[in-house]
Amino acid sequence: MNEARPPALDRDAAAALIEPLTGLVVRAGAAILAVNRSAMKVDGKTDGSPVTEADLAADRIIAEGLAQVVPGIPSLSEERAARAALPYKGSFFLIDPLDGTKEFVAGRNEFTVNLALVTGGTPLLGIVSAPALGLIWRGIVGRGAERLTLGKGQPLIEPVRTRPCPPPGQPWAVAVSRLHGDARTEAFIAARPSAVRCELGSAVKFGRVAEGAVDIYPRLSPTSEWDVAAGHAVVTAAGGRITDSSGAALVFGSGRSDFIVPEFIAWGDPKAAP
Repeated sequence: MNEARPPALDRDAAAALIEPLTGLVVRAGAAILAVNRSAMKVDGKTDGSPVTEADLAADRIIAEGLAQVVPGIPSLSEERAARAALPYKGSFFLIDPLDGTKEFVAGRNEFTVNLALVTGGTPLLGIVSAPALGLIWRGIVGRGAERLTLGKGQPLIEPVRTRPCPPPGQPWAVAVSRLHGDARTEAFIAARPSAVRCELGSAVKFGRVAEGAVDIYPRLSPTSEWDVAAGHAVVTAAGGRITDSSGAALVFGSGRSDFIVPEFIAWGDPKAAP
C-alpha cells in the first residue's frame, strides 16, 4: 500500500503557522546562546564540518516542536539528513538548526537558526533568526517580509523590502561569505565595477538583502538546501528573487545528491536577474 502523500500547505496555512514557528526558532536560539562556547565539545561530521551540542539542542527543540504544532508534515534537518526519505512531495520543513557553526565556534555573533516551509519544491515561508544579534527576518511569499528586533517585552516588528539595483555607474553592495570564497563568485563580483564587499556570516546575508541593506548575494559554489531555503523565502517575500547563474529557479527536496545546491544568486531587484 502506498503511503499517504503529505498535504500541500498554502499561504493561508503558512500565515497561521508563522507565529508558532517563530516561537520555536526563538527557543532554539535561546538554547544555542545558553551553551558555553569556551567549554563545549566540537565534533566533526563526515564532510569535515563541525557539529556542537548547540546544533543538537536547537535541532531537538525544533523537531519536537514541529511534531506538536504540525504533525504529519515531514521535515528535513541538517542534523537528521541521513534518515531523510527523498523525494519530498507536498509540503515539508527544511531546517538548519545552527547555520554558521564555524562562526559560532570562533566566538562571532553571525550565526542563525533557519527554518523554511517548502511546498512543491519552492520555499513558501522562511524564518532566519540571528539570536546573538537579537534579530529575526521572516516572510511568506506573496504576503511580505518583516524584521523582528528582540529585547525586553514585545519585539519591534518592521516590514522590510529589497531595494532596486543601483543605477549605471553606481556601486553594488555585495554580501559575501567571511569563510567561503571561490573563484567563480569572485569573478561575478569583479564584473560589477566598484562593487562594495560586505563580509557577513551565515544566512544573515539573506536578511541583509531582504531589508535592502545590500543589493545582491552570490554564491557560485556548492552549498546545502538547508543553508538556502529559509533565506530564499524571506528574500522572495521581500520582493527579491533567487536563481542560479542562468536565471533558473531552484528546486528543493527533489532528491538531489547530498542535498546540494550547486550555486545561487539572491537578487534584491528581480529585474537584475537574467
